[in-house]
Amino acid sequence: MPEEILRTFIAIGLPQEVKNFLGSLQEILKASQADVKWVNPENIHLTLKFLGERDKKKIEAVIKIIDEVCGKTPDFRLAFSSLGAFPKKEYPRVVWVGLSEGEAEVRQIAERLENEICRLGIAKEKRPFSSHITLGRVRSAHNRSQLVERLNYLEKNFPQERPDCQAAKITLFKSTLTPSGPIYETLYEKSLKET
Repeated sequence: MPEEILRTFIAIGLPQEVKNFLGSLQEILKASQADVKWVNPENIHLTLKFLGERDKKKIEAVIKIIDEVCGKTPDFRLAFSSLGAFPKKEYPRVVWVGLSEGEAEVRQIAERLENEICRLGIAKEKRPFSSHITLGRVRSAHNRSQLVERLNYLEKNFPQERPDCQAAKITLFKSTLTPSGPIYETLYEKSLKET
């Protein structure tokens, strides 16, 4: 029987209150009617490492690494502060929300995971890690200027009332691609050290 291959990634999940808040930012941006594939608010997360398609053995080895990293890392606060786009706001390809708190901790965890996982023969990312939460991916230049306008507006008028949360665990997700968008399932979850 052929071995099952799973498409997986490691992330910090977000509570419902934060997903709702990020969904409300998406609604403001959607009014631009730009050609963007918006992330379903229920699927919004903070990616630490995309693993791609892996077999069970590799996934088991990754789980051991997650355990080690969580055992050495205290939980911490995440707060959200800014809106931006890659490669730059004038030519957005990926629309994201940045962190005002927890950014350094997230980067540290991602780097630890990256360094350990590359020993399993899984290639390191070519680009340096950036702590961000993806809201959507721009598919074409249609209504781009209206999208940029709304991004600029939200950057200057980022809601004062915004939820923050505790990053308390790391999750290994399975991602199944479907025509209506990806379906994420939790494969494994491990709590960070309580402070």
